[in-house]
Amino acid sequence: MRGRLLRIVCAVLPAALAVVLSPAGAQAAAPVDYVALGDSYSSGTGAPPYLSGSCYRSSRGYAQLWANTHEVSSFKYAACGGATTQSMTDQFASLDAGTDLVSITIGGNDVGFANTMVTCVTGSDTSCVNAVNTGIETARTTLPGRLDATYATIRDRAPNATVVVLGYPHLVEPDGTCMSATKRTALNRGSDELHAVISARAAAAGVRYVDARAHFAGHGACGRSPWINSFSLFRLVESFHPNATGYAQGYLPLLNSATS
Repeated sequence: MRGRLLRIVCAVLPAALAVVLSPAGAQAAAPVDYVALGDSYSSGTGAPPYLSGSCYRSSRGYAQLWANTHEVSSFKYAACGGATTQSMTDQFASLDAGTDLVSITIGGNDVGFANTMVTCVTGSDTSCVNAVNTGIETARTTLPGRLDATYATIRDRAPNATVVVLGYPHLVEPDGTCMSATKRTALNRGSDELHAVISARAAAAGVRYVDARAHFAGHGACGRSPWINSFSLFRLVESFHPNATGYAQGYLPLLNSATS
């Protein structure tokens, strides 16, 4: 009896020790149910071709890239170009108690992103600065409550999920070749104000916020190594959105850092 027991222990012990001591024996992470919410910066606008025309969802967007490179049991690509905090109802329907991970960029359209960009490209320095200031005022007064409601809804519908809020980068290089220095400064100041508001509301909601500005530094539109598309009349919807490199080398590493 004693000899038999010894043989069993000798047979089982090496395998048990391998599981405990060897990294290869560590338990693999469970696949996750991932839902990508948000606006054009989350749908991959700016990096064609698109999976769906109306929302400009791209397989080159950071959300699809993350799903391609991680163990996922399901992936719902709900983000849609043009989305605001007030137009998220259909996106929220993708969430449930089984959702493990939610990523989102939201708020830029609430403060007039598209109109501000067109004004700054086509108008005077004064009109650009005024447009940015109007957006900043909206960001400070109206956006906080809208973000609070958005994050609360996500928490309510996906109570078990890790929620990652990604910020917006500076859109143009400070010493870039497009527009005037005054306009470039104003636009980047607008990004700074958005960062301040979004990061504060994310913190208040207890969700993770990732600042995109430092990682994108040196890669704004009109610079030497742009990760953001410059203005184009022929690609108007893609103007001032990340290109394929911006999603792959810009946003994807940021989401990786928040989920590793």
